Amino acid sequence: MGRVRSGEWRVVSGELRDRRSAFSIQHSAFVALWLMLVVASGGFGQESDWAKKMFDHTSHDFGTVARGAKVEHTFTVENKYNEDMEIAEVRTSCGCTATKITKRTLKTWEKAEIVATVDTRGFFGRKDATLTVVFGGQFPAEVQLHVHAYIRSDIVVQPGSVQFGSVAEGSSARQKVTVSYAGRPDWEIAKVETPNRYLEAQLVKAAVPTSGQVTYDLVVTLKDDTPAGYVHDFLILVTNDRRPQYARVPLAVEGVVVPAVTVRPSPLLLGVVTAGQTVTRQLVVQGNKPFRIVGVECSDKRLTCAVPTEEKPLHLLPVTFKAADETGKLSAKIRIQTSLSSGNALEVPVDVRVIPPPATRP
Repeated sequence: MGRVRSGEWRVVSGELRDRRSAFSIQHSAFVALWLMLVVASGGFGQESDWAKKMFDHTSHDFGTVARGAKVEHTFTVENKYNEDMEIAEVRTSCGCTATKITKRTLKTWEKAEIVATVDTRGFFGRKDATLTVVFGGQFPAEVQLHVHAYIRSDIVVQPGSVQFGSVAEGSSARQKVTVSYAGRPDWEIAKVETPNRYLEAQLVKAAVPTSGQVTYDLVVTLKDDTPAGYVHDFLILVTNDRRPQYARVPLAVEGVVVPAVTVRPSPLLLGVVTAGQTVTRQLVVQGNKPFRIVGVECSDKRLTCAVPTEEKPLHLLPVTFKAADETGKLSAKIRIQTSLSSGNALEVPVDVRVIPPPATRP
C-alpha cells in the first residue's frame, strides 16, 4: 500500500471528522425524537391522558373519620375504547390504604371498580395515599388516584359501620353501633344528620360518663319503603368539638334490599355492532315466586323484546338490536313491568357502539 502524503491525510481526516459529526447530529436527533415520543405516550411512569378519561373522578377526601370506622371508596373505570383494556395492578404509596380490583379485563363499555380501604385502626392523624393504576397488554399506561383522610384517635366506633346485610323488599331493619369519646367530659354529639330519607337515627347517651369516657348508643332504622337495591350512604355525627374542621364525623351505612324480582345482566352490554347488523341477547328475569311479565318498554326504536305470556318464577326475555345507518354510542333503557313489581318497573341500561361497514371506514 502506497504512502499517503500529508496534504492527502489532512483531506481524509477532515472527511472522517465530517462523517463523525454528521452521524453525531443524526444520532442526537434520533434520541431527541425518541424521547419526545416516549413522553407523549406517557412513558417513564407518567400519566396517560387517554387512560385518565376512563375514570369519572380521580380523587376523594374522606374528611375526619373515627377510629375503627369503615372507610372505603370506589373509583369506577369504564373502557370507552374499541380495544380490550387490562388492569395489571394497583400500587399504593401508603400502607394505610389497601386496594381491590373487581374486574381486570374490560371490553368496550365494561366497567370495573378500584376499591380503596383506609386502615383506621393501625393509623392515626392525616393520611394521604396515591394509588397508581397500571394498565398492561397492548396499550400500557398509568393513572394516579388520590385519597385523603384524617383519622381521630379519641373517637371510637364499634362496629365500624352500620351493616344491615340483606333485607327483603317491604321490610324494615334496625342496627345499633356504639360511639365512644375519650377526652373532655362535656363532649357530646349534638345531632345526627341523615341525608338519606329512608334512614332514621336515634341517639341514647350513657347517664354517667365512665373513666372520663363519653358513650352513645346510636340506633339506625332502615324504613320498610326503601326501594330495592344497594344501600350505601353516610350518617354525619355533628359534635360540639371546638375545632370546626373536626366537628363532623361520617359513619358508613350499608345494606342490600333484595327485590321480589331481579333481572340480569344489568347493564346489558351489546359491545360493537356494525351498521345494518342485528344482534340478540337474553335477559334473565327471576322472582321469588311465579309471576308474569305484563309489559316491556324500550327507549330506542332499534331495540325490541319478545314478551312471554306464561306465569313462572324465571323468564328468558330475548332483546334484539337492529343497527341502522346512524353510528356512534347508544345508551338506552329497557323498562320491565311484572305482576310482582308493585308499580315499580325494573330498569336495564343498554350500551352499544355502532360502527360503519368495513367498505366505508376511512
